[in-house]
Order: sequence, then C-alpha cells, then structure tokens
Amino acid sequence: MNTAYLLLGSNEGDRFSWLHQGKEQIELNCGVSNIASSIYQTAAWGLEEQPDFLNQVICIQTLLNPAELLLCIQQIENNLGRQRTVKWGQRTLDIDILLYNSDVINLPNLNIPHPFLEKRRFTLAPLCEIAPSLVHPVLNKTMLQLLEDCPDPLPVKKLDRRA
Repeated sequence: MNTAYLLLGSNEGDRFSWLHQGKEQIELNCGVSNIASSIYQTAAWGLEEQPDFLNQVICIQTLLNPAELLLCIQQIENNLGRQRTVKWGQRTLDIDILLYNSDVINLPNLNIPHPFLEKRRFTLAPLCEIAPSLVHPVLNKTMLQLLEDCPDPLPVKKLDRRA
C-alpha cells in the first residue's frame, strides 16, 4: 500500500460541493482517504485576478502507482467539469499529487514532490494541519519548517467547514 498526499482546490461555482465530490471520487477510484485537513480559503496564486480558492489536503492509501494515480485524478477532474484553457486559471476542481511515499519522480508529465510545494502557503497550511512532521524527500525539511520559511505572502484562512 502506498501513501499519497493530494491537494484539492476549487474557485468556480459551488466550491464546497466540488471538493466534496472530488473526495468521493478519489475514494471510489484511487484509494481510501484516512485523513483530511480543514478547508482553507486562499487567494489565487500565479494568476491572482480571479475568485479565491477553497483548498484541502487529503492523505490516501492507494494501490495505484504514481502514473496511474495521475491518470485517475485527471479523469476525476475531467468528469467534474475541469476545463484546461488558461494556466493557473479558474477551475471547478484541481487535484495535485503533493507527495507519494518518499519517492522522487521527475517525468515530463509528473513531478513528485510537487515542484511548487515549498513555495505555496495554500498548500503548506493544510498539509501542516495533518502532517506537520512529514519530511520533504528532496529538501529534507519538515512541512512545518517549509511553512515557516514559505515566501508566499498571500492570505490563507482556515474555515470551520469540511467537505
């Protein structure tokens, strides 16, 4: 069994519903979620002139290898209306593989750990909620250390609601 940390994000339509549906589809098709962070409201990153995102990190146990997991989550995104028209643009649901075991993978369409993990407060805040002592396999720092050193100034607000 493999452990993967996934980031779910939505800033289009009923954002809570997209996160909830994404988690359900991941459970049905990719692996069992054993822990989920709170939902965080975050300013858009990369292309900032768009609605705020809701983000959540989940940890799953999966039999899928990293390439299979990527295909699985891309199919879920597509099934839930994801349109890939503008890089870092508005979307119903985005699912990123943050970490997969302690593997380091560099393929043309898949990089693990996620290449922007340590640069994004909206990723690190929910990840630290559920796995603060998890160590980045390349940087050799805990998620909490990465959050403390994160250069991202954009606001991240923990909400009282879960998906």
